Amino acid sequence: MDNPRAGLAERIAGEVTLSADPGATLRKWRTDFEISQTDLAAELDVSPSVVSDYESGRRESPGTDLVTRFVTALLDIDARRGGDHARQFARVLSAGFDSNIVLDLREYPRTVDLRTFYDHVEATEVVTGNRPTISGHTLIDSISAIAELPSEEFYRLYGQSTNRVLGFTNVTRGESPLVALRVVNPKPNAILLCGLTEADLWEHAPDLARRDGVSLAVTELEAEALRNRLSDFP
Repeated sequence: MDNPRAGLAERIAGEVTLSADPGATLRKWRTDFEISQTDLAAELDVSPSVVSDYESGRRESPGTDLVTRFVTALLDIDARRGGDHARQFARVLSAGFDSNIVLDLREYPRTVDLRTFYDHVEATEVVTGNRPTISGHTLIDSISAIAELPSEEFYRLYGQSTNRVLGFTNVTRGESPLVALRVVNPKPNAILLCGLTEADLWEHAPDLARRDGVSLAVTELEAEALRNRLSDFP
């Protein structure tokens, strides 16, 4: 992509404009960039209550001009902080996946509580992570991913951001995904191992998750059942 910033700005603006709940989508992108309402309001030269009103839907849907200003503000603030979030998002805009590796990849229109996700997929959380919300999920065939993706390309599995659950199917105890993710930075918010009970779990998996501050959960649902369950989420 010749101009990653322009491509990312277009992606964010398009998602907000086309969203059934633009305010929630605005909030999702702001939190994905780890920018407070106060900092965003200062960049836009408005009061924090204005940002809050748009995000909550108390004000009518933002027009094109405001969306453009909102996106520019996010990217400008991120640039002054080093541009890490923009680089991460831009890297994956054009990343493609083979269907044998990624079984499902979704970006949510709003930020979702991780516990709500776990309840939806009948998951048991084994380790509590440092980040309690998510903005998407990626469902991965672990054997194909580990066999075909070099460790430096694992970031492609994140979709638009690391603020997500990486769900791994085709696992026996969970060793391979946990070991592979040790060398990947930044880390996802959560790892879900599919088709397992807590008793099946590799004994070292919880310690590895704790070291990285990542939530770790298991679900007995297999790949197809999990895909069906996630088709209407959130």
